[in-house]
Amino acid sequence: MRRRKDFNAEFAEGAEKREAAFWQSGPPEGGRCGECAGLGCDTLGEEFWEKNMDEKQAAQPGQVQIKADEKELQGLYSNLVMIQHHAEEFTLNFVYIFPNGAQGKLLSSVIVSPGHAKRIWRALGENIARFEAAYGPIKEGPEGAPMPGANIGFVQ
Repeated sequence: MRRRKDFNAEFAEGAEKREAAFWQSGPPEGGRCGECAGLGCDTLGEEFWEKNMDEKQAAQPGQVQIKADEKELQGLYSNLVMIQHHAEEFTLNFVYIFPNGAQGKLLSSVIVSPGHAKRIWRALGENIARFEAAYGPIKEGPEGAPMPGANIGFVQ
């Protein structure tokens, strides 16, 4: 018969490994961690898991946590970007032009500092180079076709 003291000592051994594995594994099936094996632990439902994962993630120094809902994570398709700038900022207007070409919709307007605009430009260039190395050159469009955005203006 094991004594409680012996059980606690054995259980404490490797606790850090178990905790790390626990947090990396995702929510436990059935809402239980399995470590307590019938000792009455029934607090690990989804709500507990989400609350504690948020705290665990927020506790990591040097890492920015970004919150996004499902709609934002789906993203938007834009087939035109209109860019304006002045001394203090760049404005990127992401637009969807409908297939008939007569109408479009402004999807998002993003305003960034000149320094951030340059970092975006550099990151986009690096990613395009990697894409083309993997999949071949990107064609900008059929030769002789008019460039999109030539006769576009905003209406209220």
